[in-house]
Amino acid sequence: MPTILTHAAVPLALGLGLGRSAVSPRLLATGVAASILPDLDVVAFPLGLPYTSDFGHRGFSHSLIFAAVVALAGACACRALHTTFRRALWFLFVATASHGVLDAFTNGGLGIAFLWPWSGERYFAPVRPIVVSPLSIRQLWSDWGARVLWSELAWVWGPCTVLTGTLLWARGALAPRRGR
Repeated sequence: MPTILTHAAVPLALGLGLGRSAVSPRLLATGVAASILPDLDVVAFPLGLPYTSDFGHRGFSHSLIFAAVVALAGACACRALHTTFRRALWFLFVATASHGVLDAFTNGGLGIAFLWPWSGERYFAPVRPIVVSPLSIRQLWSDWGARVLWSELAWVWGPCTVLTGTLLWARGALAPRRGR
């Protein structure tokens, strides 16, 4: 898995690129939380659930149905998020689902149960350039942690920065011209 901070890159890129008129600050903050939420499944380790269990790490909480349920719950709170139901549903689904997608691009673990509950099979992306993050904060301050952070800068934050810039450019290019 990428570090918990890097999971926030996708909703931040989309929110900043689309702007406050499309993604309210409350929706953006909720999207960041939703992008991190699937990793709460690490509580399965102390509970004795095996990694390979449907309820273990990278299991049901990384599935597309989980992302849909989180998005639906968040969309029901659209007024509190200062947005529309449809916009909250779309943004929160992408934010939550991006977690499993990023994890699928890592070079460690057992894969992602994208299709749970229909299938417990775990999947990886065809290429896996992101160095998997250690589960221990102590290990993050090691050579392994340095490789993880450089990998995330190159393979997640870099492309997300390009996405933000592209969206900002598109917003400017498509904005109505004043004074003509």
